[in-house]
Amino acid sequence: MPRLFTAIEIPDEIRDELHRLRLPLPGARWISPENYHITLRFAGDIDNAKAREFIANLASIDVDGFELRITGLGAFGGDDPHSIWAGMEPNAKLDDLARAHEKAARNAGLAPETRAFRPHVTLARLKHSNAEAVARFLSRYSGYRSEPFFVTRTLLMSSRPSVGGGPYGIEDRFPVRGMEFLSEDGEANW
Repeated sequence: MPRLFTAIEIPDEIRDELHRLRLPLPGARWISPENYHITLRFAGDIDNAKAREFIANLASIDVDGFELRITGLGAFGGDDPHSIWAGMEPNAKLDDLARAHEKAARNAGLAPETRAFRPHVTLARLKHSNAEAVARFLSRYSGYRSEPFFVTRTLLMSSRPSVGGGPYGIEDRFPVRGMEFLSEDGEANW
C-alpha cells in the first residue's frame, strides 16, 4: 500500500500565483504546482484493512463547505531551514475538519498524530540553504494573500517513497456538504 494522507486541493489560479513567487534560491528544490496541497492527516504506510476502515471513516465525515485564504510565507527549520511554505489564514472550520480527519484515523487504528496541526502548502524543500537568503526571500513575500477559495471536497492522496514533494495520486474524493453545486474547478455549476 502506498503512503496515504488526506488533503485539500489548491485551485489552479492560486497554484499559478504561488508558482510565480519562485526565485533562484541556492539549495531549493521547488515543488511542482500540481503537487501543491494542504495536508490534513498523514496516515503513512498502512495495511489494506486499516486503509479500508480509514476510507469508510472519511466518507462518513459530514461538514459544511467553507472558504480558505492562503496568507504569508514561512520556513520550517529555524537557523537550518529545510522547507518553505505558504500559510493559511486562521480558520476554525479548517481546524474542525483536521480534527475530524484525526478522529477518522484513530478510529481506523492509526496512532495519534504527535505534531500540532499547522496548515500550509509546501513550496520548496531546502538542502544546505543559507538562512539569510531564505529570510530575504520570505521578507519579499511576507504580505502575500491569495483570494479566498472554497473547500468543496477533501482528498485521500498517495505518494510513493521518495525525497518528498510528489508525485502524488488521488485515491478517493470526499465532497463536503453544500458544495455540490460547484464543479471540480470550483466554478458554479448551475
